[in-house]
Amino acid sequence: MHFGYTGKILTVDLSTRHIREETIPDRVYEQYLSGIGLAAYILHDRIPAGADPLGPENIMGFVSGLLTGTGSLFAGRWMVVGKSPLTGGWGEANCGGSFSPAIKRCGYDGIFFHRNKREACPIFM
Repeated sequence: MHFGYTGKILTVDLSTRHIREETIPDRVYEQYLSGIGLAAYILHDRIPAGADPLGPENIMGFVSGLLTGTGSLFAGRWMVVGKSPLTGGWGEANCGGSFSPAIKRCGYDGIFFHRNKREACPIFM
């Protein structure tokens, strides 16, 4: 890990049960940093305009805070993000604890869950 980020995210397709590792370009981190900035970039890029927050096009992400893993004190925050059903816009919650360092130790800056809108989710069948 250099500059406080790993440069990778994990995407999980709940429809196909496929897990994919993605490399995020350094330019994204330079513009949006990591943590909440990375989440905003991914959600804006991948959720279509007008998508139903409770529909299949929404994405739920768990991202590690910007300073997690850098040795900074009190920097182990993580956020869950997605399109909010309450506002139809940005939705987030954050928490401390050991989950954020665990994400980084696995080699990722975030884990994003989505499902293919044309297929039912086999986990809930």
